[in-house]
Amino acid sequence: MANFTELARSHTTLSAASIAHLQALVTSWGMLADLSFSDLMLFAKVGHPHQGEGTEQYIVLGQVRPTTGQTVYRSDWVGRIVNDHERPLVARTFVLGQIIDGEVPSETLRELVRALCIPVVHEGRTIAVLTRESAPSVGRSSGELERVYVEVFHRFLRMITTGEYPFPGDARSVEESARVGDGVLVLDATARVEYASPNAVSALHRLGLHANAEGARLADLGLQETAIRTAYTSAQPFTEEVENAPEVVVLLRCIPLLDSGRVSGAIVLVRDVSELRRRDRLLLSKDATIREIHHRVKNNLQTISSLLRLQARRLHNAEAKAALDESVRRIASIALVHDTLSHGAGDDVPFAEIAKPLVRMVEEGLLGPDMPVRFAVRGDAGELPAIVATPLAVVLNELLQNVVDHAFPQGTDLGDEGGHVDIHFSNDGRVLRVTVTDDGAGLPEDFSVGGTTGLGLSIVRTLVTSELGGTISMTAGSGPPGRRGTIVHLELPAKGVTHIEPALVEP
Repeated sequence: MANFTELARSHTTLSAASIAHLQALVTSWGMLADLSFSDLMLFAKVGHPHQGEGTEQYIVLGQVRPTTGQTVYRSDWVGRIVNDHERPLVARTFVLGQIIDGEVPSETLRELVRALCIPVVHEGRTIAVLTRESAPSVGRSSGELERVYVEVFHRFLRMITTGEYPFPGDARSVEESARVGDGVLVLDATARVEYASPNAVSALHRLGLHANAEGARLADLGLQETAIRTAYTSAQPFTEEVENAPEVVVLLRCIPLLDSGRVSGAIVLVRDVSELRRRDRLLLSKDATIREIHHRVKNNLQTISSLLRLQARRLHNAEAKAALDESVRRIASIALVHDTLSHGAGDDVPFAEIAKPLVRMVEEGLLGPDMPVRFAVRGDAGELPAIVATPLAVVLNELLQNVVDHAFPQGTDLGDEGGHVDIHFSNDGRVLRVTVTDDGAGLPEDFSVGGTTGLGLSIVRTLVTSELGGTISMTAGSGPPGRRGTIVHLELPAKGVTHIEPALVEP
């Protein structure tokens, strides 16, 4: 199913500004459906109607059902195209630019559905028709809440027909926004409360305000009303959170009601978000704790590295010292991951923040003036979960160390241009590809990744295949003899694999 913007662009001749106006209406019209206790549908003219199916055709760009009442449409109408014979009230509203009341047949009900058609005006012209569709309410008297809500709904309709609603630039969080069912306060032109719904009264009680709100200003009750003052002054909606009592947080969203550009009143949607904010605080606390753990793990790893370096200085055996130096670099590559995790939220890390310091560490620790090898990092591995980033950092460290040891061994004449190592990443969200290419000595004729006995490549092979669930290949480059080069290619699941036990390298 195409989204709202795609439907509007492909089926109508509406301008980008008009589509944005309708998109803003659809974003906020759940409130209108709840206030009207009715289904709402949005019709726009089809730009190039098919011949023989009616003079005009209309596409349903949006549909919303109320949470305060029953729907009359169980099926989804979004994307459906109807002609002016099927929806004559919509056609008349487009022509006359007036609110028209009538009835339309129902697919599910045996009786006709009441339909109120409202022209949606933008920049002085009707760009769409909003329909309020509900079952007849014959023989049923409305309660006070329903009467007040419907009257407020009609005030919004008048704003729609004059282009004053939706408000331009009204960006808000749909997930946490207050809803009609949470509680409604209706204010007059002087910001006094005309009506308070039962749920709104309960929310005020949670804040410790037990006095009768009707006829009073919220400030008189002891509640700050920054949102209300701002909305009345700017003629734009405004949202604030109020915390009068400990651990009690209420969201207030004040939406002004306009009459020819003048604020004639407002509704305040009230929502108790105390539990949401309590969970937010718990998540923040948990996140901070996890970051602190990663920081301490990084510090502990650095301490271990320092101890190993001290031990290496006391050794006289060159092979033992080299083994300890390799261990220090492996520990440092893991510490880089924990250091990155300690600075950010969540369990995913941008691997570029690990790869680049890792390359610098290899350059500083293994290379010197007599070994002019240049490293280049290209592409982007994206954000990786820690279960992928940690072993991949060790793998990359081993591959780079292997390049320095075997592709450019001591005494190699690299010429004026020196040697080159290229590390390339690509991540399509499903597969992470890592390629390490060098222009060094190349591979022996009988080389096989599976048959290697060196510790470094054994670690790489085990981590890639067992820990990361990926594949590794090593092939000879296409350079001249003596500088043929090597290409190492890894393919890994970008989100990691589920494994039972961490694999160990056999001795």
